Amino acid sequence: MHRKVEYAIVGPMTADQVLDKAAEIVASRYLRGDVFTYPQATKDYLLFKMGGYDREVFAVLLLDNQHRLIEYKELFFGTIDAASVYPREVIKLTLDHNAAAVIFAHNHPSGISEPSDADKRITQKLKDALALIDVRVLDHFVVGETCVSFAERGYL
Repeated sequence: MHRKVEYAIVGPMTADQVLDKAAEIVASRYLRGDVFTYPQATKDYLLFKMGGYDREVFAVLLLDNQHRLIEYKELFFGTIDAASVYPREVIKLTLDHNAAAVIFAHNHPSGISEPSDADKRITQKLKDALALIDVRVLDHFVVGETCVSFAERGYL
């Protein structure tokens, strides 16, 4: 059962602020436990967090050994159709937070959630790099109008 939490709003909020607050609520209710208990909650969280961006953003969800969320971190920022991702920075972030597993997410500002070949290649490169330090890649989500999971598609 969820404890009742009340939110006070002081003044008007932008749509982005409302979505960010919605993502916080989803995270507090569902993502603090095992993220794969509620896979749809992970998708909802990412849609709220990244769905409205007008440029590509690559994020990492850092997880502990029980797959609980340590932190959501937007790491790389790009243009309307690309973002450069550097494995070294992902490894550094992962070690800094002592994460045991990660979930990747990035958005497609076009709204089309279909993973590209470049998305598949960088995911494999990151997976290989993180395997060297015993960190598991659990999934990679592409966020557009919907949210596509690499794990559900069998890409991982």
